[in-house]
Amino acid sequence: MAGGTALADIHPAVEAGINDQDLDGLVALYAPDATLMLPDGSTVTGTAAIREQYAGLLEMKPHITMRSRFATEAGDLAVLSNEWTLTVGDGSMSAISTEVARREPDGSWLYVVDHPYASLEPAEAAAIVAAMGG
Repeated sequence: MAGGTALADIHPAVEAGINDQDLDGLVALYAPDATLMLPDGSTVTGTAAIREQYAGLLEMKPHITMRSRFATEAGDLAVLSNEWTLTVGDGSMSAISTEVARREPDGSWLYVVDHPYASLEPAEAAAIVAAMGG
């Protein structure tokens, strides 16, 4: 793996990226054609759109804790999940994610589908995010 991300390192890299306010580091975890699910159930596709979403999140100066649940490879694809809690000021929200990553030619892994709010109904997630100022 030439400077890429190992599958087991994706969740720690997301946690560090959010807590360290590292927008470039977060976006670098996504394939150019990746899709990110938003709290309301809609999606954005491509790293420019994903960058915009993370920029908005990082403006809120959040802190996140994550616990990897699993990362299971199937050829050049993997399904992952983590439990996370995001805190902004006095507010917090938690969810369980569902993610798909793809092995790149150099052996590293990038997200192709990221659904951070998989355990929440879209209306519930959107309401929590709105209440936190997002």
